[in-house]
Formats: sequence, structure tokens, C-alpha cells
Amino acid sequence: MKTSEMFDTRPRVAKRNRLPNNPEEKRESKAVAPGRFPSWLHRKLPKGKSQAETTMLMRKKRLFTVCEEARCPNLTECFSKKTATFLALGYQCTRACGFCDVDWSKAPPPLDPNEPNAIAESVIELGLKHVVITMVARDDLSDGGASQIANIIQEVRRQCPGVTVEILTSDFAGNIDAWSTVLDACPDIFNYNIETVRELTPRVRHKATYERTLQFLNFANAFPKRPLVKSGIMLGLGETEEQVEETIEDLKKAGCDIVTIGQYLQPRKNKLPVKAFIHPDQFEAYAQYGRSKGILHMYCGPLVRSSYNADQVHKEIQEKLHNRQGSHELRT
Repeated sequence: MKTSEMFDTRPRVAKRNRLPNNPEEKRESKAVAPGRFPSWLHRKLPKGKSQAETTMLMRKKRLFTVCEEARCPNLTECFSKKTATFLALGYQCTRACGFCDVDWSKAPPPLDPNEPNAIAESVIELGLKHVVITMVARDDLSDGGASQIANIIQEVRRQCPGVTVEILTSDFAGNIDAWSTVLDACPDIFNYNIETVRELTPRVRHKATYERTLQFLNFANAFPKRPLVKSGIMLGLGETEEQVEETIEDLKKAGCDIVTIGQYLQPRKNKLPVKAFIHPDQFEAYAQYGRSKGILHMYCGPLVRSSYNADQVHKEIQEKLHNRQGSHELRT
């Protein structure tokens, strides 16, 4: 057994990352038909021992990361910088969305009562200044796991003063009390991804709906202890430019301060196929469109993911808020 797997007792299934070759797919403006990866998705692997050290820490603490479980293409880069996105409430999700590679189970194991402490200790050991905590959907729990997420936020605050906390949650099956439980814990950034355009939502997402996503984001936007509100979209599933622009507008109306847009990559054969690889120029066009609609921070690119460079995004938006406040004071 490899040292990095010493504390990992999960059953492992071989996962392939090949995209289907579809010669019948028509080429579109600013997009490339699926098949071989286009040049802008190729990247050099970082050097150094930090990646192994990050992996070992997660194993030692018996924690999971969405980086590993969802096969994020940025894993080696982020782990090499000793940063990771914690996956709370276990590694098995009660939903089976068409795009996601996280393991599925109708009856995941009970929650780990030590998880909040283990995450806080890992934040200290990694030296994080900004921590991102996401979660599997736990529809088997009465509150969807909201109280556990709140406990994690509070424990990180207790052990790691000065660290900013970003959470990426499920929709808790529309449970408004669960929404309040999480937001009452005062995360600095609240993120709930809309994932795709309205028309594709029933095919892409197992249980979540487009309208309920907007409702949850609106709820966070209007919450008395309002955090920064964030959401994200994947491209390459067959959406049109008009549909993406409509989604950006909907996210603005829902109160989003930050929107991320990235390229969908098929994690394995039984997941939704990639319809097109979107050109970087098109991502920049969407970023400009979002800014023109008044969204404070647009982070768009082929390899962008919800938590990718989240610490830098947080710094940049704080600078924008500071400058906006200064401009307001000058006007008044």
C-alpha cells in the first residue's frame, strides 16, 4: 500500500477521463467539437513535494476533498500550493447528478462528530487564510446536514481567528430552516451553484431546480447577516450564448456578487458527454457581459471551478468593495 493511501479505507473504482469522440457534432462559433482536448486545456504539471503532503494530511485527518472526489483538473496545482476544498458530510452523495463524479449512495454512513475539529486543525496545518468548504447532498438527514456545516464554520472561526470562510452548499431540498441555520453561522462567502442554464437543468441536475437555486440565492442576498453571494455555471453541455446570458442576468437579479464560469469535462463514460469545448475568447465575452450587467466579480475561463483560486477572488472582490466605498464617499 502506498503511504498516501494508508488512512484511506474507501472502496476505489477505476475512473476514466476520456471524452467521447463525436464526429457528427457541428462546430460552433467560439467552440470546438468534442474529441481530443484543445490546446487551451493542456497544462504543465507543477513540481515539488507539497502535493503529496496535502494528500497525506487529508488521509491523516480522515477528511475528503472535492478536488479528489470530483476529479478536478486543477487538483495537482492546488494541492501543490497546499490548498484544498474540503468535502464535508462524507464522500457519498444522495443525489446522482449527470455531471458529477462524487460517489452516490441512498444511505451514506453517519456524520463524523470530529469532522469540524479535523477541518479546523487542517486549516491550521495548511496555513490557509481563506478556506472553502463544500458538501455532498445529504437528503437522508432531516436538515440536510445544515447543522454540521454550521458547526464546521463555527469551529474554524474558534480555532482559526482571522481566516475567512467560504461555503458551497446543496439546496437542502428547499428547507428554509436549514438555509437559515447555515447563514446564521456567518460565512464570509455563500456559494450555491446554478450549474447550467434553465433549459438543461432537468437533464443535468438530479433533484435541484433552476428556480429553487435562484430562490436560495435571493434568500442569502436578503438575509440579515448577508454574506457575499456567489454562484457558478458550467459550459459545453449544449447551451446557447443567449441562454448563458439569460442565466447571468438571473444570477444578477438574485443578488450574486461573484459568478464563476468554467468548461464542463466529462469525468467518466456514464456521465453526460461534452457537447463542445468553449474557446477562451468566449469566456472573456461572458465575463464582460456579466460586468456590464453589474455583477461585481466575474471569474471565467476553461479551467475555472467554483473554488479555484478562491482566496485570490476574495482578495480582489474586497479591493473592489473598498474602492467602491471610497468612490461613494468621494461622491457624497
